[in-house]
Amino acid sequence: MPFLLPIFAATMQLFKITSRIIVTCSNRLSPFLQQEIIELGFTPIRVFKTGVELMGTLEDCIKLNLHLRCASQILFSINEFAARNAEELYNYLLHIEWEDIIAVDGYFSITSNVDNATINNSLFANVKVKDAIADRFRNRTGQRPNSGPELDKVVIHLYWKEEVAELFVDTSGETLSKHGYRKIPGKAPMLEALAAATLLATKWDRKSPFINPMCGSSTLAIEAALLATQRKPGLFRNNYSFMHLVGFDLEMYEEQRKKLDEAIIEVSGLKIIATDISGDAVNISKVNAAAAGVEDLIEFAVGDFETTLIPADQSGVIYFNPEYGDRLGVEAELEITYGRIGDFMKQQCKGYTGYIFTGNLELAKKIGLKPKRRIEFYTSKIDCRLFEYELYAGTKRIDIVQS
Repeated sequence: MPFLLPIFAATMQLFKITSRIIVTCSNRLSPFLQQEIIELGFTPIRVFKTGVELMGTLEDCIKLNLHLRCASQILFSINEFAARNAEELYNYLLHIEWEDIIAVDGYFSITSNVDNATINNSLFANVKVKDAIADRFRNRTGQRPNSGPELDKVVIHLYWKEEVAELFVDTSGETLSKHGYRKIPGKAPMLEALAAATLLATKWDRKSPFINPMCGSSTLAIEAALLATQRKPGLFRNNYSFMHLVGFDLEMYEEQRKKLDEAIIEVSGLKIIATDISGDAVNISKVNAAAAGVEDLIEFAVGDFETTLIPADQSGVIYFNPEYGDRLGVEAELEITYGRIGDFMKQQCKGYTGYIFTGNLELAKKIGLKPKRRIEFYTSKIDCRLFEYELYAGTKRIDIVQS
């Protein structure tokens, strides 16, 4: 089989060309990732279950890395070619000008997604890529960069399906799904990218009250404060893979980074309330909120969720993320808890829009309110739903089957 034409010929000046960009995300987050990308002024050309594809430059990749809340990795394509087996893969990679991508005294790592009949271990494919890069450097310069598993320098990603392979520069390195402010994780915290996506799925206007009882380590409340004030994840991170590529312009990056500070806004009268029965959880929340620079925007309180003070005569959002049943105890106890949540929303939150995020769809039936929407998510490998409830005055409790 003949090789496909490489995307780039001759010297690769990565920061001067346009190529395919794949922005990856966790399963079911791509609609919200797409929304973010469009708001940044980009035009997606394909949206799939775990990502969004667009065309752009490495400078665009820098902007995406700094701004996106729902993303995992930003991949910039450098070559696509045919490879039936590991030997063909290695031979092709020898001809790529790696010295124009990786500094000879630098460091690189390899990641991959491999589905090829001749490869039964993706780590073997990773080694072939590493060997080709190292041999190319030795042949051209007599020395080679260091390599290993750490993702804090240059990261090369191989996507190899059947007999077609594609090489990417992973411009992110460490995943973007962790936003960098959480100093203490707390008990079973929601991943920041997932929390942000669920907020984007709600009808919250980022001005009215946001109430988060059973807040845990307050990922939701913190992400809500960041969203309302337009604080982007790039504020909390100072190392990306793109910073270690040959040709990286620090001044250009610092200019984009400066714009993040300039974009922060104040929201007059913003009220975000986070409560938890655990004093330790609230203390952890305060530490994390301080690291995110939003501790003054969130009102924290210790107490059972039923003691949460709901601002009256307003139409905000109340958002619960209760336990799913694998940590708190027996299911019977959680059935009571879910029922109490439903009663609390019905009786104390009239005029609000209620949301419950859960991975236990049987327990969700105990809420006893009819959801207006059921939005599908995953957390880890758990099938989850974000249930939306319009809490009108006089809402009646009914028995209903939810899915």
